[in-house]
Amino acid sequence: MTRRLTVAAAQLGPIQKAEGRDVAVRRMIALMEKAARRGAEVVVFPELALTTFFPRWYHENLAEADHWYEHALPSNETAPLWDAARRLNLAFHLGYAERTPEGRRFNTAVFVHPSGEVVLKYRKVHLPGHAEYDPIRKVQHLEKRYFEPGDLGFPVVRAPVGGAGPVNIGMMICNDRRWPEAWRVLGLQQVELVMLGYNTPSLNMENRGFEPHHLRVAHSHLSIQAGCYQNACFGVGVAKAGTEDGHELFGHSIIVNPGGEIMAQATSWGDEVIVAECDLGMCELGRTTIFNFARHRRPEHYARITAQVGSEAPPVWEPARRAAE
Repeated sequence: MTRRLTVAAAQLGPIQKAEGRDVAVRRMIALMEKAARRGAEVVVFPELALTTFFPRWYHENLAEADHWYEHALPSNETAPLWDAARRLNLAFHLGYAERTPEGRRFNTAVFVHPSGEVVLKYRKVHLPGHAEYDPIRKVQHLEKRYFEPGDLGFPVVRAPVGGAGPVNIGMMICNDRRWPEAWRVLGLQQVELVMLGYNTPSLNMENRGFEPHHLRVAHSHLSIQAGCYQNACFGVGVAKAGTEDGHELFGHSIIVNPGGEIMAQATSWGDEVIVAECDLGMCELGRTTIFNFARHRRPEHYARITAQVGSEAPPVWEPARRAAE
């Protein structure tokens, strides 16, 4: 039986600091309606889709940043998204800033069934940037100040999605896409569809802005394409893009198949929908041949990956004659 799922990446243009959630939600509903007209069954929105990328702004007192976080979903402001999903019979992925009842803060994403029920929640594990104000940087990237590392791991769940029936779904957020360990943990759970949103600056401020733009995009695509190929899954990488609060985020949202091929790519840095029909049967080829984990993995040789965090210098080779002296 052929299992096909039509997926939409709903790229968002910039959301300015002065704009409320109502502005973002109206734009997102318009993208959902456009995706539905094109036959989509799943819509994937970016990381922190409801607000500007607020980790570029420094607050000494974290409580002053509370208005950027969602304290519950759906809220009065976000409920129209849930209403639209029911009306259009669409599942959707949403990235947002989460503040728990205990006061913990996470960079979070949820996957929502058309009924409105949350199927899966993920909290970003690989937080980039820094925790304190850096006067040298042109733009701050304070994710380590505003968020804790995720505490849910990389879960996969098998759930009914569209006409494809049960689909093995997993999620990442932004910087996670660059870490092959994250992809492999999902792959070991037979993930079929990985959804991830990002807000990625066009300039690498860690390198003081001297990384070429074309490489910024190439590295983003490379990470997603390699992850999909090496774990035999589809991937949907969705940007918030454009000039936001005077700072540029790149777009180039993509949908990738298990062969690592880009099936669809956004061509603007604004609100845009791209759609691809995913034949989930394609996941079986890699999973049963080159990446048949049960046959070919050798975890006894991978202990260093989980036992060690930072890199260590290797031993220095010495010629045999010198060693004998």
